[in-house]
Amino acid sequence: MARNNTAPKDHAAAPNQKQLGFEAELFKAADKLRGNMEPSDYKHVVLGLIFLKYISDAFEARHQALLAEDPQAAEDRDEYLADNVFWVPKEARWSHLRANAKRPEIGLLIDEAMRAIEKENESLKGVLPKDYARPALNKVMLGELIDLFSRIGLGDEAHRAKDVLGRVYEYFLGQFAGAEGKRGGEFYTPRSVVRVLVEMLEPYSGRVYDPCCGSGGMFVQSEKFVEEHGGRIGDIAIYGQESNYTTWRLAKMNLAVRGIDADIRWNNEGSFHKDELRDLKADYILANPPFNISDWGGDRLREDARWKFGVPPVGNANFAWLQHIHHHLAPNGTAGVVLANGSMSSQQSGEGEIRRAMVEADVVDCMVALPGQLFYSTQIPACLWILAKGRSNGLVRKTRLRDRRGQVLFIDARNMGVMVDRTRRELTDAEIQKIADTYHAWRGEEGAGEYADVPGFCKSATLEEIRKHGFVLTPGRYVGAAQQEDDGEPFEEKMARLAAQWREQRAEAARLDAAIEANLEALGFSTPR
Repeated sequence: MARNNTAPKDHAAAPNQKQLGFEAELFKAADKLRGNMEPSDYKHVVLGLIFLKYISDAFEARHQALLAEDPQAAEDRDEYLADNVFWVPKEARWSHLRANAKRPEIGLLIDEAMRAIEKENESLKGVLPKDYARPALNKVMLGELIDLFSRIGLGDEAHRAKDVLGRVYEYFLGQFAGAEGKRGGEFYTPRSVVRVLVEMLEPYSGRVYDPCCGSGGMFVQSEKFVEEHGGRIGDIAIYGQESNYTTWRLAKMNLAVRGIDADIRWNNEGSFHKDELRDLKADYILANPPFNISDWGGDRLREDARWKFGVPPVGNANFAWLQHIHHHLAPNGTAGVVLANGSMSSQQSGEGEIRRAMVEADVVDCMVALPGQLFYSTQIPACLWILAKGRSNGLVRKTRLRDRRGQVLFIDARNMGVMVDRTRRELTDAEIQKIADTYHAWRGEEGAGEYADVPGFCKSATLEEIRKHGFVLTPGRYVGAAQQEDDGEPFEEKMARLAAQWREQRAEAARLDAAIEANLEALGFSTPR
């Protein structure tokens, strides 16, 4: 697929992206400085500088506070570590780079700043980009970027600055994903898709895991959820794995900008072949694995203990991901997985049998059909699999859920979403809430209201009904058609009225044809008989 070198559309007006005017304007300004540079390369230049700005601002804020309290403590690294702030040496501070932004050696100074930060902070070793001095990189552009990002000020409150820089980083990730197209989908899951999973699963406390974590969007949204619902950030522990080294670095920076402490592992073999968190049992798993991957090395894993429901086909990793994720669930854990629609109905290479075994074992809790055009990387329609262990009860915020064994909730959201540019759709806040509220009511959560089937949208199906459909899990098969609004007119009267209207329209069409023909003959033209 050819790379898209045009700037992405401004998404500031998207209905579920609030107060993004600042981020959008900043991105447009940064994108103008890109010139002919590929978005995939420029992304690392820009995001590395935003990260540098963040840790420098956070350090300076803490430094000033400590100077006011106890000047001696201002030089104690443990004081910064205790506050989850990275130690930033003088040559790496933003003020130093800004003062030297117009010098021709600015690229070398940025690289030295990155190395100094990695040297002083063990968790960042090997993470930061350090190729700003390369000859091909325009040094005037670097200086202008430093000036541009200097506009992101601390303001009066350090936590507000962290939030602003976090929002900027997240927004830029999304914009670069759009500019890169298919490549962009490898590191970024659209925000509205992540929010559906987070709002459905409600990760208030416990261990949160993503075996293919990309740039860490699932974790960022999980932490946001806890904050927005009055929970404590320390109540969730975050674990992840990523096989792409460059993407792993983006994730580490993305989480650091948010001040999120996480155990994110990397190896180039991936979660199937070198499971870095082999013994982890997670309370929540949120994942967007690559769709329909055929070269996942399944021929080397035929006897794996994770394949509880059947050996996944060598030519498609979808059911390997589902079973790997189920394997890592805690006894009452819940998982939300984004997969291609084919996973709901495919019968090839034993996939139908694996799906049947999963349904019969009562691990499939809910299926959601998503609208098209949600993703940067593919036009393949997608769905959500919600898996759960302990479906006889389970807990949400210390409230026991109802027994859902022998039932699966189907939600058809294919008609939802609004277009935010020519090629991409987003779910609105209200639509995300509707999907989540339906699931919460069906699970029997306290305060979620009574669940009821809605024709055309949701259906709680029994195991017997699913058997009749051959264990195909496409929601459209179960929810039926939406009810037509009753206008109160009896059927016989409506048919007679419509038939009379049709006859009148035919007569009017014949009259107009005759008039046109008469006019043509008057002008000396004749129509063929």
